[in-house]
Amino acid sequence: MSLVLDAAAQDLLFREARTANSFSDEPVTEEQVQAIYDLVKYGPTAFNQTPLRITLVRSHEARERLVKHLSEGNQAKTAAAPLVAILSADNEFHEELPQLLPHFPQAKDVFFSERPVREQSALLNAALQAAYFIVGVRAAGLAAGPMTGADFGGIQKEFLDADHTPLMVVNIGKPGEDAWFPRSPRLEFDQVITTV
Repeated sequence: MSLVLDAAAQDLLFREARTANSFSDEPVTEEQVQAIYDLVKYGPTAFNQTPLRITLVRSHEARERLVKHLSEGNQAKTAAAPLVAILSADNEFHEELPQLLPHFPQAKDVFFSERPVREQSALLNAALQAAYFIVGVRAAGLAAGPMTGADFGGIQKEFLDADHTPLMVVNIGKPGEDAWFPRSPRLEFDQVITTV
């Protein structure tokens, strides 16, 4: 075996994990969310930037405001999920670089003084952090239902501001009945890997 992670952990994080489409009514606690973040915050990013922002949608009123911006196929499962998170990219992440990159605090101005450069970097690195977040949800024994079928302009106006770009909405919880669609195919090694 070439992997050091045991088979059960591999299954939990990857092979058996799926996008959940239904959830039990068991709540997701603040302690679980804290544990997920405390694990995934160590995932690598460029310049150690941390542009991902997570907005937890817990109240019934906020959930109703969110659901109206989702595509029809995502509305019912989001309304019923124990917890929903809006993942966004903070385009002003560079303000934190002196704290996060103390050996090179001038990176804030040298590389990220222009907004278009920041937006591109924030999008890429927040998406990378979002992937870590999904794996972290799985590591907590929960299921994630990430979705991009939404009016993100509406979500931005409703929950964020002009400095935050929404990336996805993620339903979180213990899987419910019939939570999974059948496993879809994946590309094989030789379809993806090229050696030069």
